[in-house]
Amino acid sequence: MHNRNLLPEFESLKVLTEEAVGQLILNRPERYNALGATVLKELVQAAQWFNSQREIRVVILKGAGNVFSAGADLKDAIFADMDKVDWLTRREMGQLGHNMATAIESMRAITIAQVERFAIGGGLVLMMACDFRIAEEETVFSIPEVEIGIPLAWGGIPKLVREIGPAMTKELVMTCRRFTATEAQSLGILNRVVSHEQLDQTCVELAQSIAEKPHIPIVITKEHVNAVASTMGQEGSSRSDGDVLYGIVQDPDSQKAMTDYVERVLKK
Repeated sequence: MHNRNLLPEFESLKVLTEEAVGQLILNRPERYNALGATVLKELVQAAQWFNSQREIRVVILKGAGNVFSAGADLKDAIFADMDKVDWLTRREMGQLGHNMATAIESMRAITIAQVERFAIGGGLVLMMACDFRIAEEETVFSIPEVEIGIPLAWGGIPKLVREIGPAMTKELVMTCRRFTATEAQSLGILNRVVSHEQLDQTCVELAQSIAEKPHIPIVITKEHVNAVASTMGQEGSSRSDGDVLYGIVQDPDSQKAMTDYVERVLKK
C-alpha cells in the first residue's frame, strides 16, 4: 500500500492504491452514497489525480457501506437552493453531473464499477461511465427521475441509447420501474453478475488481469472504443442537460413531484 500521506484527501471520497490498482470509494454511507455537489466536484478532482499517477493502470470504483449509490442527493444544495442563486450559477450547478461522468469516462486508467445493493438514477449513470461493471446478484437498479419530476440528465440518455437501444431506454426512463442485475446484464449494462461473497474477489482479479497486460494497447483500445461509442450516442447533446434540468424544476408539476418523492421515499 502506498504512503497514505501522499494520497489526496476528500470530504466525500476515499482513495486507496496498491501497486498498479487504485480504489475510488464513495464515502457517504449514511446517505447511501448519494451524489451531491461536493461529491460530484470531488469525483472530477479524483479522476484528475488518478490521471497524474502513471503507475495506476486500473481503478475500482465502489461505495462504502456495501452500497453503490442512491443517485442524486435531492436534499443537497444542488437542488434545494436552485431558486436562490442567479441563472449562471444554476447552469454551472446543472453541469456538475455531466462533468463528473465525462471525467470518469475519460480517465486514462481502466475503471471497474463494483456495484452492490442498488444503483439509482445518477448512480447508474456513474456506473455506466466506467469501462467495466460488475454487480452482485441482489443489486436493484432504477431510474426514478421522471417520477421525481425531472428528466434524466448527466449524459444518461445518450449512454443508455448506445448501450441498450432507444426502445428499452424509453421504457426504463419513462416507467421508472426497478430492474434486477440479471436483466441489467441481459440488456448489456453489466459485464458480470456474481454473488455478494464473490464481488470483491471478482473485481480485484479483473483489475489485476488488466493491469498485467501491456499498458499502451489497453489505453489505445479504451480511447478507440470510447470514440466510437461517443459518435453512436451523440453525447455532445447532453451539454444542455444543466439548462434543461433547471428549467424543468421551475414547473409546478415537477416541483410537486419532487416534494412528493422526498416525502414518500427519502423520509422513510
